[in-house]
Amino acid sequence: MARARALYEGVLGLTPTMVEGEPDGMQWTEYDIANGTLSIGSGAPDWAPSSTGCSVEVEDFGDAIDHLRGHGVAFHMEPFETPVCRMAFILDPDGNALCIHQRKPGHG
Repeated sequence: MARARALYEGVLGLTPTMVEGEPDGMQWTEYDIANGTLSIGSGAPDWAPSSTGCSVEVEDFGDAIDHLRGHGVAFHMEPFETPVCRMAFILDPDGNALCIHQRKPGHG
C-alpha cells in the first residue's frame, strides 16, 4: 500500500479522502476524482493486481505523459491516439493498470 500511495499521491497528485486499515492487515484508500472514486486495496486473500484497471481523464495529455516519464513510471501501453482521445496505460508498483487519457475537442 505504501508503494501504491507514493505513486497515486506523490506522482499523480491525488489526495486521499478515506484511509482505512492496518499496515500489516487489510487496507483501503479512496481518492475522489470528479464524479467518481478511485480506490486501492490490499491485504485480502482474493485481492490481486489487475492489468484491466480504470481510467483517469487529464487536462493536458502531453504534460501528464512527460510528468509520468520524469518520475520513472512504467508504461503498460505507450501513448496512442484514437478518433476520440489520446491515451496510454501505466502500471502502479504492484502491476495495476491505469489508463491516462484526454478526450479530443467535440468528444466530451
